[in-house]
Amino acid sequence: MTSAAIPARRVLVTGATGYIGGRLVPLLLDAGYSVRVLVRAPQKLTDVPWAGRVEIVTGDLGDPGSLREACAGVDVLYYLVHSMGARGDFERTERTAAENVAAAAAAAGVSRIVYLGGLHPDTDTLSPHLRSRAEVGRILLASGVPTAALQAGVVIGSGSTSFEMIRHLTDVLPYMPAPKWVRNRIQPIAVRDVLYYLLAAADLPADVNRTFDIGGPDVLRYGQMMNGYALEAGLRQRPIASLPVLTPWLASQWVNLVTPIPRNLAIPIIASLQYDCVVHERDIDGYIPRPEGGLTGYRRAVRLALGRMRDGEVETSWRNASIEGASSNPLPSDPDWAGHLVYTDLREKRTSARPEDLWRVIEGIGGDNGWYSFPLAWAVRGWMDKIVGGVGLRRGRRDPERLHTGDVLDFWRVERIDRGRFLRLRAEMRVPGRAWLELGVEPTDDGGALYRQRAVFFPRGLGGRLYWFAILPFHGVIFSGMANRITEEAVAEAKNDEKVTPELGRQRR
Repeated sequence: MTSAAIPARRVLVTGATGYIGGRLVPLLLDAGYSVRVLVRAPQKLTDVPWAGRVEIVTGDLGDPGSLREACAGVDVLYYLVHSMGARGDFERTERTAAENVAAAAAAAGVSRIVYLGGLHPDTDTLSPHLRSRAEVGRILLASGVPTAALQAGVVIGSGSTSFEMIRHLTDVLPYMPAPKWVRNRIQPIAVRDVLYYLLAAADLPADVNRTFDIGGPDVLRYGQMMNGYALEAGLRQRPIASLPVLTPWLASQWVNLVTPIPRNLAIPIIASLQYDCVVHERDIDGYIPRPEGGLTGYRRAVRLALGRMRDGEVETSWRNASIEGASSNPLPSDPDWAGHLVYTDLREKRTSARPEDLWRVIEGIGGDNGWYSFPLAWAVRGWMDKIVGGVGLRRGRRDPERLHTGDVLDFWRVERIDRGRFLRLRAEMRVPGRAWLELGVEPTDDGGALYRQRAVFFPRGLGGRLYWFAILPFHGVIFSGMANRITEEAVAEAKNDEKVTPELGRQRR
C-alpha cells in the first residue's frame, strides 16, 4: 500500500522584508517548509528571488484580523519584527503587536513560536530598546504557545546595522574619540550562526518554553571590534580615546554625521551599548548542536561580510528597512492627483545609444557611480539631510549593477522597476512633502532611444511650496545635467561594446 505524502509543515514569518527575515525565508524553503509571510507592503517582495515560492498575506501586527488569517493552519511562527528607530511610544507599539501575535497564535493552535530578541544583562535599568525586546519575549513566553526566545547581541554580517556602524566608523576616522562604552564587553555573533539557530529552533521539543542566550566564541570590547575590522579591511589600527563627556545622545549625533546610519537608528543602538552584553548561559547546546566546524569567530565573520560586499552578494540590509517619517505611500496615479498641488520637472532627450545601453546606465545610477550631475550639490544635499536627522546620501546601494523593488538607493528607495523600461524612486530624505524621481527608456524608430526623466513633488503646506521654489534654480543645473550626462554615458557604453565585440571575435577565431 502506498502511503500518502506527508504535507510540509507550514511556517509563518513576520518581518520577512527585514534583515534577518529576508535571509531566513530561503533557508526555510530549502529545508522543505511551506512558508507564508505576513507583510504590510507586498510590493517590497516583487523582485525577491523567493517571492514565487511563498504565500504572501497582507497585514499588520497591529491588526488582529489579519493575524488570524495569517496564523490559520500554521505550525511554527517566527517573530522577527521590531520598532527600532520608530518615533513616539514604540514600547507600547511593540507590546500591542506582541500581545496580538500571542493571542492569534494561541487561538490558531500554533505549536511553536521562535522569537529573536536582544542579549542583555540582568538589570532593571535597561535602555528602552532592550527593555522592549525583553518585554516582547515575556509576552510570547506567557502566550500558552511553546516559545523559544533567542537572545543575540551584535550581529555581524554584510548589511547588518551593527556591522555597518563598525565599518563606517573605522573606515572614516583615523583617530576615534569615543564614549566610554567602547570599553564594554560584547559577544558578537555571525549572522550565519543566528540563522542556524533560528532554523533549528523550529524543531525544539514541545515542552521547551524559555529564553536562550546565543553568541559567538569571542568576547571583545567594542574598541577591539573596530580594530579587528580594521585589520580585516587592510587598515591600520585606530587609536581610540574614551571620552566620558560623550553621552549616548551626543554619541548618536556623531554616528549620524560620520556614518550612513540615520539618527533614529543610531540612538537605540548606542543606548544598548551602555551595558556589557555577553552570554550568561549556553543551555542552547543541550538542545541544538553547534554548527559543523563550530561557531564563527568575530574576525572570520568580518572577513565573510567584507567578501560578500565586494562580490555584491548582500541579500538583505538595514538600508532596506522602512525609514520612520519617510513617506511609504506609492506615487498616486494621475487621476488621483485631482485636488493636489503637484510640481513636476520633466526632461526628455534623444540619444543614438541603444535602449539596452541607456537602461544599463539608468540601473547603475547612484552609489559609487553617483548621479551624473553636479556631485558637490548632491553631497551638500546629503549632508543637509544628515544634519536634520535624515538618512543622508551615503546609504549607497546593495548591488552595484541591478536594482530591485524596495531596494535603497542613497536617499531614495526603488518603488517600481520595469526592467529595461522604467525606474521610479521615492525620496526618503527630509523634505516638506513627498517626492519621486522617474527615469525611463523608450525605443525610437532609428534604433536609438528617448530618455525621459521626471521629478514629482507634492508639497506639504506653505513650507513645501517655498522649498520647491527655493531649489528651482538648482533643478535647471542638476536635472538638465543628469539628462545630458546619462545619455552621453549611454553612447560611451555603446562604443565600448563595439570595441569589445570585435576583440572577442578575434579571440574566438
